[in-house]
Amino acid sequence: MLTTALLALLCASASASAIQATSSSSNGEYGGRGGQRFSHSGYQLAGPITAIRIRVNRYYIVGLQVRYGKVWSDYVGGTRGNLKEIFLHPGESVIQVSGKYNYYVKRLVFVTDKGRYLPFGKGRGRGFNAVPLYPNTVLRFISGRAGSLINAISLHWDIYPSDCGSC
Repeated sequence: MLTTALLALLCASASASAIQATSSSSNGEYGGRGGQRFSHSGYQLAGPITAIRIRVNRYYIVGLQVRYGKVWSDYVGGTRGNLKEIFLHPGESVIQVSGKYNYYVKRLVFVTDKGRYLPFGKGRGRGFNAVPLYPNTVLRFISGRAGSLINAISLHWDIYPSDCGSC
């Protein structure tokens, strides 16, 4: 009887630890079905998001590139439009992304834990507001689909990397 109770307590403790260890979540895919798939999942190993480049035209998000630590991801999307580049401050992280889309992504707004609001694009369409599922987590990488425009986007959240003092 004591052994069964001890075993049940041990299993409950292990389950609670596994639940607490969960920190990753994702939102999306927001947008249409066209384009080629892309993922920046491997770049998150270079560090946290430290800068964002987004190309926009009058109606859509044309392309994007993200800097992880000191490494820029591959550029995805088209080449026509104006390129905007925003650098995050040291230790600053994206904690919310909202936007508009229809068959393509039209607008993205990144909000940081330092209260900065970083808008790209404009337009109307279906809206989304993406935030992490778990507390104390930040935007770690982006995936989606792109051709001559950004067709769709997904946001992936996890804890801030603890081993990135120089990012």
